[in-house]
Amino acid sequence: MYLTADVKKDIFKEHGKSEFDTGSSEGQIALFTFRINHLTGHLKSNRNDKFTERSLVTLVGKRRRLLDYLKETEIERYRAVIKKLNIRK
Repeated sequence: MYLTADVKKDIFKEHGKSEFDTGSSEGQIALFTFRINHLTGHLKSNRNDKFTERSLVTLVGKRRRLLDYLKETEIERYRAVIKKLNIRK
């Protein structure tokens, strides 16, 4: 499995306030980005996997909504997340 409990703790420790702070927007966006990158790699080798493609679109939408929320409420945190995760071109 690519996403173990240790990997999640590392993601939340690096991008959230602590490894146990799983509810922060930054931590959730970082987790979604990790999953999106994994699914993108999977779809490059398995082009006809429609279920994974649908899951990827769903995750991108969830991340987009979280980013929109963060942009509306605290623009500085939004800019920090975008820069740290290198999401935008």
